[in-house]
Amino acid sequence: MKLLLAIAVVLLLVVMEGMAARGTSRRTKRELMSPLHMGGIRDPFGSYCERRGGCCPGRDDQCTVPYLDTICYCDLFCNRTVSDCCPDFWGHCLGISPPFIGTCERNGHKFLSGQTYKDNCNLCTCGTTGRWECEQQACLIERDLIQGVNRGNYGWRAANYSQFYGMSLDEGLRYRLGTQRPSRTIMNMNEIWPSSFRSTLPNPTPPLSSPAHLTPPSRYFNAAEKWPGKIHEPLDQGNCAASWAFSTAAVASDRISIQSMGHMTPQLSPQNLISCDTRNQGGCAGGRIDGAWWYLRRRGVVTEECYPFSAPQQTPAEVGRCMMQSRSVGRGKRQATARCPSTHTYHNDIYQSTPPYRLSSNEKEIMKEIMNNGPVQAILEVHEDFFVYKSGIYKHTDVSSTKPPHHRKHNTHSVRIIGWGEERNYDGTMKKYWIAANSWGKNWGENGYFRIARGENECEIEAFVIGVWGRVTMEDMQNHHHHNRRK
Repeated sequence: MKLLLAIAVVLLLVVMEGMAARGTSRRTKRELMSPLHMGGIRDPFGSYCERRGGCCPGRDDQCTVPYLDTICYCDLFCNRTVSDCCPDFWGHCLGISPPFIGTCERNGHKFLSGQTYKDNCNLCTCGTTGRWECEQQACLIERDLIQGVNRGNYGWRAANYSQFYGMSLDEGLRYRLGTQRPSRTIMNMNEIWPSSFRSTLPNPTPPLSSPAHLTPPSRYFNAAEKWPGKIHEPLDQGNCAASWAFSTAAVASDRISIQSMGHMTPQLSPQNLISCDTRNQGGCAGGRIDGAWWYLRRRGVVTEECYPFSAPQQTPAEVGRCMMQSRSVGRGKRQATARCPSTHTYHNDIYQSTPPYRLSSNEKEIMKEIMNNGPVQAILEVHEDFFVYKSGIYKHTDVSSTKPPHHRKHNTHSVRIIGWGEERNYDGTMKKYWIAANSWGKNWGENGYFRIARGENECEIEAFVIGVWGRVTMEDMQNHHHHNRRK
């Protein structure tokens, strides 16, 4: 009997210890909870303890009510920390006013502490003192930046763009550009003169309409006017940081169209490069143009119609599964081994290029190359004011020079130069400019294009310029001629 009694006492002690441990654990967990009202009491006039049916004396960890995405307490212990009481605890349980309810005003309306609104790219929160507490990020669209450019005599106009509004400058630089600065090895590439390079091509190309030694006109030239129907319109990369793919595909498209004398006029697919050129590339999180040209030469890509661009749905780093493969058919040529991802066409022809060549940084040589052989690819340092460019001849301004450093940032982009011109200044002097295609859609800038100061290496646009030849043979031209006739 004594043995049974001893066992019972031991069991009772174990149970009590377990309950105590659980209670301690539960209380410790409650004490470690994040304070509910650190930023002010939200929903102070809501019914919580009242709806529950009353308050609990002392400490009762079960005396809870659902509150927003958590729970709040209606026991007297909550008032010791002001950390987890329900909003109506003080009024309903104690009959006194809450310890603090801040209110802020905006556009004639009152907001309670903890409530928020978005001011451009910055989140503003109503603080407990009745003042708005706003983030201090630099926004991509800043009204004073636009006004500063338009009031000054900078030679170009700025505008607001709805697709950029609400983005921070950091987000714009991260998601709207996407070309990594070339490595030192690539930047040290020898400059090759196109006239001597052409004789080394493995597949001789048809003679072009202008001899390589022709001096370019100094006033105005636009490749779209010299080669109508062969220079492609700008695309929109959206919030996909892949200008490395867009500029490469655009220059190759124009060069192949010109080189084939219009028998082939493909608009090559940036998405093919984004999804399939994954060797040390980041897709919509940035990439290298030398890697893009390597892929275009070794693997080749299909057209935009066959493999259309798809803006990232979740995060801009999203790449997507590669949906186009090719195989070698000899003599360096490739053939697709998969159908087009798009159902709008069955033409899955693979287009390739020869290795790219770097041009001299001399503006006359760049002009000569564009006039003789077509658009070129250029690296561009994009500063905060470039995003609001609307028209005119762009030069980076000093409008943000008095602002904190985080308002003055830049990053690397790549674009396509298609021509040049001159414009008379208000004082009678002449301003020289390049005509370049961006990849931010046709509602940005001058119908998707921009003009930028020429001969001054403005934003480093003349520091690293690339030309290329398409891998085009007479056989390719005849095949595509038959394709076009069958359509």
